[in-house]
Amino acid sequence: MTLARMDDRGDRLLVVNMNTTRRGALSADLYACIKQAMETAVEPRVRAVILTSEGGFFCAGGDLNVLIERRTLPEYERRAKIDDLHDLVRMIRACPVPVIAAVEGGAAGAGASLALACDMIVAAEGAKFTAAYVKAGLVPDGGLTSALSRLVPRPLAMEMCLLARPVTAERLHALGAINAVVPEGQAEATAMALADAVALGPRVAQGVIRGMVATAYEATEAMQLDIERNEMGRASGGEEAAEGIAAFLEKRSPNFGG
Repeated sequence: MTLARMDDRGDRLLVVNMNTTRRGALSADLYACIKQAMETAVEPRVRAVILTSEGGFFCAGGDLNVLIERRTLPEYERRAKIDDLHDLVRMIRACPVPVIAAVEGGAAGAGASLALACDMIVAAEGAKFTAAYVKAGLVPDGGLTSALSRLVPRPLAMEMCLLARPVTAERLHALGAINAVVPEGQAEATAMALADAVALGPRVAQGVIRGMVATAYEATEAMQLDIERNEMGRASGGEEAAEGIAAFLEKRSPNFGG
């Protein structure tokens, strides 16, 4: 049995490998690895996090056998279990560095939620994203309805959630919902290349940008303009701006410590 694990790749990259048994179904060790990665990502040396899988399938979501066992629990306890998943999604969203998903095979249920919670997604050709809940008489969790409402048209979100029809990576890429579709077996390598590009950038500014883009979905234009004013005012007086502007004027590549 191969358990999920977090690999610390040198000075700047963290890689979370999903559990390779049962197509990467959610498990206690997977929760622990993602949490560990999100906590380690606060260290200044870390520039990006990659979520990936070695088992040919990104993540199959929740284990139905576990859900059967939970049926006898009081509702408040079942809600608490779901909060554990939601805490992971919140941590991914709040991560100080970009989080990139490398999807092989597909992502289903809460696995799709985790992938869509990431900042960027690279998927292999033929990979499928499925909101499979309704087939089991269940409803989406893990922020899936929120993510779909931001990333795809409403009719497609309804098709995915009401009919549990898989949507290919190619279709999502055409809609701009994922960043790249690559040959099978190349998702992680491409995600690593993206992470390397991210690592050359200004870490603090990138973290602020992640937060700004997140608030833009809920904020009014007036609120977002205030946020941009405040953050730009802060950034323009920082060390990253000093280096970036100097490099531009001197026609050289900036050194942001990556």
